[in-house]
Amino acid sequence: MYSHVMVGVNDLERAKTFYDAVLGALGAGPGFVDRHRVFWMTPNGVFAASLPIDGESATVGNGSTIGFACASSEQADAWHAAGVANGGVSIEDPPGVREGPTGKLYLAYLRDPDGNKLCGLYRMG
Repeated sequence: MYSHVMVGVNDLERAKTFYDAVLGALGAGPGFVDRHRVFWMTPNGVFAASLPIDGESATVGNGSTIGFACASSEQADAWHAAGVANGGVSIEDPPGVREGPTGKLYLAYLRDPDGNKLCGLYRMG
């Protein structure tokens, strides 16, 4: 359904360091810089971080969350730890199991260094 997801950032080098770590925890290789953007290509899609092309500051989307699929709760924990170690901030409840109408989920929430809300999600059997 999606071709790519892109977030706005204010410091491209800081964003690359952060996302190289959190996406690396999910098995993605380092991102590559193309002018004012960084791209992480995977067989499942593309994630990108970009300086706003209008020259204004990047701002956070209120109510927005970008979820990253994790293969296990351990991978979600590694994703979360990589984010915190690289300038992210742990938010909401600590990583753990949540139950809802779609079943059990293992969720880990972060804000990236620019304030974008991210979630590492593992759908439990």
